[in-house]
Amino acid sequence: MKLSGKNFNFNFSVKTHIMGILNVTPDSFSDGGHFFNRDRAIEQALRMQADGADIIDIGGESTRPGSEPVSVRDEISRTIPVIQSLVKVANIPVSIDTCKSQVADAALSAGASIVNDISGLRFDKNMAHIIARHKAPVAIMHIKGTPKNMQNNPVYKSLIPEIMDSLRESIAIAEQAGIPGDRIIIDPGIGFGKTAAHNLEIIRRLDEFAGFEKPVLLGPSRKSFIGKVLGDLPVTERLEGTAAAVAAAILKGAHILRVHDVKEMVRVARLADAIKKGL
Repeated sequence: MKLSGKNFNFNFSVKTHIMGILNVTPDSFSDGGHFFNRDRAIEQALRMQADGADIIDIGGESTRPGSEPVSVRDEISRTIPVIQSLVKVANIPVSIDTCKSQVADAALSAGASIVNDISGLRFDKNMAHIIARHKAPVAIMHIKGTPKNMQNNPVYKSLIPEIMDSLRESIAIAEQAGIPGDRIIIDPGIGFGKTAAHNLEIIRRLDEFAGFEKPVLLGPSRKSFIGKVLGDLPVTERLEGTAAAVAAAILKGAHILRVHDVKEMVRVARLADAIKKGL
């Protein structure tokens, strides 16, 4: 399986790819405020590249449970200067983590190569058309509700089939807008309208998403389900749990892992790939 875009060609049969998280926000659940300064953000992005990241995913709006949306203006002012500076010095693609079409348009115009939309193209009816116009790949994620209310007792009659049905609808939105099927990445949405049990089931049954014949992205990094399973550990103590989730996801068919701790997860991915595919 492969994915191509502006200045990159990924071959997932060779290795699992690592997406490094760069939140240029004051309030993200794990690293809010750490990289709000542009110079610090660029420094962190280049560090992740040196550590083996294949993609840098830049977000200017926290989507932690209970979070409020920010304005288009604020999101653009946070992300675009970082993207403009980063694409001049980085040699890996930049992804924009947004569900707003105006932000995506500005980011792609500034040099970003991929759009990562947590809403699965649902929150902004213009998003799919903007992405199609730029001929960019898109990661479409499943979410139940919105970041503000998604963790208010999420309930499913049948978890995996419901996620799959929603992803099919998002794929249809993308294709109808002119985004080719081979530029679509799917993400079951760990932590977005799911309980800890739901998240574990997604990882356990991730191989069932192979039927989509599209790259599968997963973002388990430092999520609350890890803390819950390991005895209510805080965010700062979830490295080993993240590593276990990453390894399990790779063995179950994930192609891209979205993580904070790039150096460590690149190593985890390398070993999981060797177990799965051989040396």
